[in-house]
Amino acid sequence: MTILGAGIVGICCALSVQEKGLSVTLVDRHGPGEGASYGNAGVISPWSCVPQCLPGTWKKVPGWLLDPKGPVRVRLRDLPAVLPWAGRFLANTRPERVARIADAMDALMRGNVSAYRRFLAGTGREHLIRDSWFVCVFRGKARPDLADLAWKLRIDRGAPVDVIDSDELREIEPAVSTEYHSAVVIKDQARAIAPGELCKVLAEKAVRAGARLLRRSVAKLAPVPNGSFVLRTDGGDVSAGKLVLSAGAWSADLLRPLGFKLPLMSERGYHLEFVDPGVSVDNSILDVAGKFIVSSMAGGIRSAGTAEFARIEAPPDYRRARMLQPLTQRLLPDLNVGETPQWMGIRPSFPDNLPAIGRVDGLPGLYAAFGHSHYGLGMAPATGRMLANDLTGTAASEDRTPVSLSRFL
Repeated sequence: MTILGAGIVGICCALSVQEKGLSVTLVDRHGPGEGASYGNAGVISPWSCVPQCLPGTWKKVPGWLLDPKGPVRVRLRDLPAVLPWAGRFLANTRPERVARIADAMDALMRGNVSAYRRFLAGTGREHLIRDSWFVCVFRGKARPDLADLAWKLRIDRGAPVDVIDSDELREIEPAVSTEYHSAVVIKDQARAIAPGELCKVLAEKAVRAGARLLRRSVAKLAPVPNGSFVLRTDGGDVSAGKLVLSAGAWSADLLRPLGFKLPLMSERGYHLEFVDPGVSVDNSILDVAGKFIVSSMAGGIRSAGTAEFARIEAPPDYRRARMLQPLTQRLLPDLNVGETPQWMGIRPSFPDNLPAIGRVDGLPGLYAAFGHSHYGLGMAPATGRMLANDLTGTAASEDRTPVSLSRFL
C-alpha cells in the first residue's frame, strides 16, 4: 500500500499498518516532517478536545480581523474563498454541534502520549517526547473560570485541571512575567522538543522495518479500473494498490479532478524561534489573551501561533511571525531576542475542526487521512490506528461518522 504524505499523520499511518504486517511506500515531495509537522508548538495532549468553533466566536472575529496584531488574519483577495468556509465554520458553533465535535476530538486524542512513546521505543531518541503540563496564563482583567465552556469540555472528559495563583505560577515557571496573575494548568500530557526531528526519527524506523520512501512531487491521482491508483509524479508513475491520501492542505486539489469539491481551507501558522533565549520553560505555556504558545525546544524557545487564511500558493507574510517577538518578551521579560529564525506552515482545516479519516466513497482503493487543522500532532496516532484497521479489515468500535469524508459530499 502507498501513503501520499510524509508528515506526522502519514508517518503514524505507516508505522501502524506495518504493525499489521503490511508493506508500505511513503511518497512526499519533501523529506519526512518538513511541512506543517515541522513547525508546530509541540503540544501532545490527550485533553485537546476543544474545537476552534466555540459559541460566541463570531463576536470576536471582527475585532481580531481589524487588529493587525490579532490572532486571525484574512488576505483581502482571498475573502471570497474564505466566506463560504467561514459560514460553515460558524454553523458548527451551536452548542449541540460543539459537544459532538468535542467527543470526536476526544476519541482521536486519547492515548496519544503512550502511542508516541511506543513508536519511539528502541530508536535511541526517546527523549524527543517529554512529560509536560499545559500552563494557560492570564493577565489583565481576565480571570480563570472553570465554568467557561473551553475548560468544561476538557473537565467533563476527564482532564486533570487546576487553577493556580501568581506564586504557584512562578514556582512552576519562574521566567514568566509577574504581570501574569494566575493560570489554568492541564496535567498528564507531553510535548515534542523537536517535532520535525520526531517525524524523521519515526520515518527512519519505518524504513528500517521495510518501508520504501520516495521523494516525488505528485501531479495527479489516476484511478485504475481494478480499484487501484497510479500516481503521476515528476519521477515517473508510481502504482498504488491501496492509497492513503495524507497530503495535508494539498489533498483537496488532488481530489478535485476526481469529482470532489471539499471545504478544506489553507490555514497558515507561523512561529519564531529564539535560538539563545537565556531563559527556559519546563512546560507548554499558552498566553490566553495573545493566543500563542511558548515551549522550550531543542533549538531554543519557540513561540507559535496566529491563523492566516490565504490561498495555498500565496507567499508567506513574515510580519505574522515577527509580531510574536514583543508578545513573547511580554510573557518572558528576560528573554534574549538576538537570533530569531522564522517559519510558516500550512494547516489543512475543515470547518468543523475534524479531519477526514477512512474509505472514500466511490473509490474503493482510496483512503483519507487529512484535514487535521491545529491538531495533527495530537491526532496522528489514532488516525494511523484507524487506517490500519480499515486497510486490514479489522473490526473496530469507533463511530466513523464524524470523520467520514462523506459528511461534505
